[in-house]
Amino acid sequence: MTARYCSLAQQPAPAFAPGLAAERLGALLSGRRMWVNGTVLHYHFFDGENDASVIPVPGGGGTRRVSWVGDAAQRDVVRDCFREWAGLGIGVSFAEVADRSEAELRIGFQQGDGSWSAVGRDALLAGLHERTMNFGWDLTAPGERATALHEIGHALGMQHEHQSPFAGIHWDDEAVYADLAGPPNHWSRDRTYFNVLRKLDPAEVNGSVWDPQSVMEYPFAAGLILEPEQFRGGVHPPGALSPLDKEFVLRWYPPPETPTPPALVPFRSVALSLGPGEQADFTVEPRETREYTVGTFGESDSVVVVFEERDGEPRFLAGQDDGGTPHNATIRSRLVRGRRYVVRVRLSSGWGSGETAVMCW
Repeated sequence: MTARYCSLAQQPAPAFAPGLAAERLGALLSGRRMWVNGTVLHYHFFDGENDASVIPVPGGGGTRRVSWVGDAAQRDVVRDCFREWAGLGIGVSFAEVADRSEAELRIGFQQGDGSWSAVGRDALLAGLHERTMNFGWDLTAPGERATALHEIGHALGMQHEHQSPFAGIHWDDEAVYADLAGPPNHWSRDRTYFNVLRKLDPAEVNGSVWDPQSVMEYPFAAGLILEPEQFRGGVHPPGALSPLDKEFVLRWYPPPETPTPPALVPFRSVALSLGPGEQADFTVEPRETREYTVGTFGESDSVVVVFEERDGEPRFLAGQDDGGTPHNATIRSRLVRGRRYVVRVRLSSGWGSGETAVMCW
């Protein structure tokens, strides 16, 4: 049975100024879709009742309206695949967000619309209420996790491996057209040409050699490839990140250097006056990309208030006061890198009070 394939949308060829040197043109082509290293790519799963669109019924001539919302199991597969890419130690990271306006990658699960993704920064061309990625079949089925890895590879800027000019593939064109015209893909000749037969510019491909083991490689049945001879029986990638996949993304997105984090040195501090053996600790711990936990204090704390310092003046940010009953206070608030925050504590024991401050780096 023919595999179901990722189908990229056709984009107009980029226009560059005439007369560019070949080296400059190659550099522009190779990097035009890649993200700036260090980028945090925020992703959002469509979840609203109105998140849907009308699509044609394959092979039937009719249309139907189908939701973009996926269930928890489908979303979990995609989350896990984001973690696998990030786990390579690449310089690009991923963060899920509930607000689609914060997301560069907006993901739908519309059954029947195929699986596809914008390639790299092409995602920025999509409107706020448009998908940049779709999964058109069950990702929990055996072998289909590779689909999520594949589409995230596109989101990172990777192309289809079988379209590399370095592959040296000589197709039986008409056999390919016929194969993809039928179920389950139902592709037109234009779509088949764009996603399979078309050769990429050497500057756009994922590496200088063809990698038939790449997660960006389609599986192909026997009878579609004439040359190289060893692939007449088909191409059967394992559906996992290959060593060359990892090499490519680490070359484009090398791990950031890990600087020694600055100490939490107060710019203003008054020592707390505590009883024997007591202490009040202040911590700033990353939770997600933009959220931090502010303050975990001892059982004797009565009042814990967090202020943000602007122009030397404190502005109330968060706090709690339980009227003197001892408690463990943990305050969560969204902190902004580079700003200063002040924490004020009054101990219910009456032994003392004070404040300390941190810079959120």
